[in-house]
Amino acid sequence: MAENNEFIREVNEDYRRDQVAEIWRRYSGVIIALAILVVAAVGGWRYWQHDQRVRAEAASERFEVANRLAREGKSAEADKAFEAIESDAPSGYALLARFRSATETAKRDPKAGAAEYDALANDTKVSTGLRDLARLRSALLRVDGTEPDAALATLQGLAAPNGPFRHTAREMLGLVALKRGDYDGAGRWFDQINADAQTPQNLRQRIEVYAALVAGGPITVTAAAPAAPAAPPPVTR
Repeated sequence: MAENNEFIREVNEDYRRDQVAEIWRRYSGVIIALAILVVAAVGGWRYWQHDQRVRAEAASERFEVANRLAREGKSAEADKAFEAIESDAPSGYALLARFRSATETAKRDPKAGAAEYDALANDTKVSTGLRDLARLRSALLRVDGTEPDAALATLQGLAAPNGPFRHTAREMLGLVALKRGDYDGAGRWFDQINADAQTPQNLRQRIEVYAALVAGGPITVTAAAPAAPAAPPPVTR
């Protein structure tokens, strides 16, 4: 019985070897080609990872240089540095440079800075959250400028429930209403902030001050009555 089992095992092994040999004979070229492709793909992937890491490190250093130039007040040099990063750096640093450039531009020219943020907000390649951030910054730059109504409309859109920047948008809308003497409108925006369970604590503390201003209402200044004319001095002789 044992001899039969051993015979069967040897026959099976010979059969498998014959099968492997036949497969190799028929498909050896394909197998070798696939092996070469796998090796090339792995090598290419590792090279790409290395290249991306090197480019990211270089972009990080260039971004720090551009930031330092901006802090030192070398605006023209900083602008050129940010533009260079935007043109040839990895996408993450290129996008970061665009935001940083818009920030620096807004310090010198709010209208031009708002236009740069508009370009970011309208770029469909940018994520929705970052596009909303660009809209917020553009609106904040314009709300006291020549296009306040458009800025307020943008802020109202950003103030929608579950919007990532709703807290800042609602606070600004309330302050604008307060500045314009619209105490009811300001109170409604501040109430929305208070009712939001996710409102940051530091904003809640500011809202207490705003609410007190709303409760006080407009300040009425009563003009003082004109003073009676002074009596003429006595005539001495």
